Amino acid sequence: MANALTFLLHWAITAFALWLASLLFKGLRFRDTPSLVISALLLGLANAIVRPVLIVLTLPITFVTFGLFLLVINAVMLLLVAKLVRGFTVSGFWTALFASLFVSVVSLVLGALIGRANPGQEIELPSGAKWVLSPLRSRTA
Repeated sequence: MANALTFLLHWAITAFALWLASLLFKGLRFRDTPSLVISALLLGLANAIVRPVLIVLTLPITFVTFGLFLLVINAVMLLLVAKLVRGFTVSGFWTALFASLFVSVVSLVLGALIGRANPGQEIELPSGAKWVLSPLRSRTA
């Protein structure tokens, strides 16, 4: 049950971030709410399935650009979703690049703020200390 709630929460955060991006960037538009919700779902799926494959295939260029090519991959994911969802349009690559960066930052911040309610995962160390894993920090107790 917790996994389903986590999935729905991430989906809602992504949809909210996409909606904010559509207000901020002229070239990013949703015709209606269903296209926004479907786009958020497909963006999550594309980031989970297609993005890792692209990262592995473009690893040499990612190293050469010190990781900046990952921004291009994020933009490509947004453009891919725009091609798949009727009612979701992105005017061009630069809009996709900046919008994907914005969506990533908003999702990260909201996920971290909402994730604070969950104290994180505790790992018991052999010395008896506990290591707490959370989205923003790790500490020993």
